[in-house]
Amino acid sequence: MTDYSAGECPDDEPVPYIPEDLYAQRVAERARRELFLGAVKAHLEEQPSPGAVHAAVRHWISDITALGEDVARKKRSTS
Repeated sequence: MTDYSAGECPDDEPVPYIPEDLYAQRVAERARRELFLGAVKAHLEEQPSPGAVHAAVRHWISDITALGEDVARKKRSTS
């Protein structure tokens, strides 16, 4: 038995019923997401004004959407 109540288990401890390979995949995906968001945040903080921040956000959204559409199109063509 642990000292945690429901929902309080730390993220860095594997849950016993999740296979180790799935846990490792989850950790890798979370790390990749954190690195990406950190890079975006750093880029936004470099902007000189609130307007420039909003413009940069719009560019990030546009670029990410285009990437997603491209990946989805490729997956549709291979399946």
